[in-house]
Amino acid sequence: MIKGILTNQYFLLALTFGIYQGCKMLQRKTGSILLNPILFAIGLIILFLTACHIPYDTYHESAKLIDFWLKPAVVALGVPLYLQLSQIKKEIVPILASQMMGCMVGIVSVVVTARLLGASDAVVASLASKSVTTPIAMEVSQALGGIPSLTAAIVVITGLIGGVAGFKIMSVGHIHNPAAKGLSIGAASHAVGTSVAMERDEFVGAYASLGLTLNGIFTALLTPTVVAWL
Repeated sequence: MIKGILTNQYFLLALTFGIYQGCKMLQRKTGSILLNPILFAIGLIILFLTACHIPYDTYHESAKLIDFWLKPAVVALGVPLYLQLSQIKKEIVPILASQMMGCMVGIVSVVVTARLLGASDAVVASLASKSVTTPIAMEVSQALGGIPSLTAAIVVITGLIGGVAGFKIMSVGHIHNPAAKGLSIGAASHAVGTSVAMERDEFVGAYASLGLTLNGIFTALLTPTVVAWL
């Protein structure tokens, strides 16, 4: 009876939302950047599934209802971007140049590091698209002969690191321009970083959304060539 309730997809869905909201309230109350709700929610759900001996496949079935809304959620990030469109048009050349450079650095750095550490070609291909949103990253990984499931895990880890430490790192680096902050966090930490930016400031969030979008486009276009060249 209890096992049936715990494995019910609607219970697991409600549990996911409940844990995430609880972690979010805790972070808001403490103000600590280390208490990232996504990071803590993942950890608590893993502990729950392990303690209750619930297979991941069972949880994944309930999570499909969340997956369905991921793509519309990413599209919705275009709303604040549209509101800043007039300002963005004035800066389009430096924005495109910086995003292309950021994309190249992101790909080259992870590919070179992975090769120096002795990673296989499949792992290298899986890591190359680490800084873009999951659907794009998995498609790029598959096209390069990578492991999409590994890519998805790396994308989540990259986003979490950016969401937790991204703004702190920029503060240490004396990066204070709101547009530069947004573009950087969006390009480096995709949707997770962008959601954190949205919570901080709508202007920064708009540029983070732009960084996410441009880095996704450049990564899809440039990754096969850069990986083959390296």
